[in-house]
Amino acid sequence: MTTTPEDLLDSSGRRGAVIGVFAPGRRLLTSGLVSIVTLVAFESMSVATVMPLVESDLGNLALYGWVFSAFFLGTLVGVVLAATASDRMKPVIPLAVGLVLFALGLVVGGTASSMFILVLGRLLQGLGAGAMPATSYVCIGRTYPLEQRPKMFALISSAWMIPSLFGPVIAAWIAQTVGWRWVFLGLLPLSAVIGIIAIFGVRSVPAPTERSNDRNLLNALLVASGAGLLLFGLGSHELVVAVPVSVLGVAIMVPPFRRLTPIGTLRAHAGMPATVAVRGLLNFGFYSADAFVPFAITSVRGMSPVFGGLAMTTASVLWTLSSWLQTRWIRTRGATVLVVFGMAIIALGAAGMLLVLVPSVPPWIGLIAWAVAGFGMGLAFSPLSHVALEISPKDKEGKTTTALQLSDTLGAALGIGIAGVLVSTIGSVADSEIPGLVATFVMATAVAGLGAVLGSRVPRGRELG
Repeated sequence: MTTTPEDLLDSSGRRGAVIGVFAPGRRLLTSGLVSIVTLVAFESMSVATVMPLVESDLGNLALYGWVFSAFFLGTLVGVVLAATASDRMKPVIPLAVGLVLFALGLVVGGTASSMFILVLGRLLQGLGAGAMPATSYVCIGRTYPLEQRPKMFALISSAWMIPSLFGPVIAAWIAQTVGWRWVFLGLLPLSAVIGIIAIFGVRSVPAPTERSNDRNLLNALLVASGAGLLLFGLGSHELVVAVPVSVLGVAIMVPPFRRLTPIGTLRAHAGMPATVAVRGLLNFGFYSADAFVPFAITSVRGMSPVFGGLAMTTASVLWTLSSWLQTRWIRTRGATVLVVFGMAIIALGAAGMLLVLVPSVPPWIGLIAWAVAGFGMGLAFSPLSHVALEISPKDKEGKTTTALQLSDTLGAALGIGIAGVLVSTIGSVADSEIPGLVATFVMATAVAGLGAVLGSRVPRGRELG
């Protein structure tokens, strides 16, 4: 592999050997980027674990999926805002704003008197959380040489390890002893500590040499609004409302999505368009099932919230393991193979969750099935990030991040939202959640399978040597 002069610059701009991600010049930055992912991971694992208890307390199963979709729709807007701002100024500024919004969302969620208020709190959290991956990707693309990026993405995935091991158990214990509200409110001190670490680390990342003039906020708002209308329309039981509102949502969502993503993304053209499109399918396939894994194990099979949380833990542990394995495999096999196999493995895990719904099958099968899906996520997720930043134009990391994270969050929001519609709508007709869960896991399997097919269009990437 040919090493460019930029790859030989240390954090002070001096020529020398390529330094590691925890070398003195990058130690604080790396710690900050990993810390903010840890914060989001704790929140994500905790909320997913206690949601069956929240639904039992606040009611309104129809909004169950919206608790997750609102977070991702907020993240969609937050990503575009932070990424666009990072192409104009130092990334620490949008990161600081995002941390404040995230904390406000925790307060609203922890004091919610209804499921609707909780959805609003999750929307605020999403706005804040969107700034975190956006600024992380910009910092990685702007600061770390090519050889170090797979390790950084693996580290970021590893940041889920501690939250996945302890988050569900702690969240379930808190919810069963002092109440689920303290799962939200208890994260406030952690947010403050991690926020300080992250700000001190990211403040060293410079502003771009050329300021971008992209104005993407309106487009992001239109995408989020269109997706929200689409999910609202699909969830309506009145055909006269469902059809026109859904069509209107698609009409509002698609044009700005095309403006914010590479030409050909919706058709998954080979190269950057396919990379962005497959990331959306990856998140759609995984998270549409992931949001209802604890529900299937806890509410349908009658297991404790701790057991439901263990399914999230096994998935995250295997995700972390495969994320580290891909740092070696990507050198010899390339990104294409890892993405194809990763998506196929997710499809296998989602199909395995159907077995949990069979009364004669032991519920612990869900832990194995979802661990398999987590392994697939680790294989596919980081290579897509690496390839996207590798082929991104210099000083346009924010624009690339916008497209990638937009596809991420929109895929997750639509996947979870449609799954929520399936569970609540089919459940109300059949008087049982099981048919809706069957439809959800079948949908997740099909979407992940499509992603495996289109994954062959993702670039292999340069040899990392």
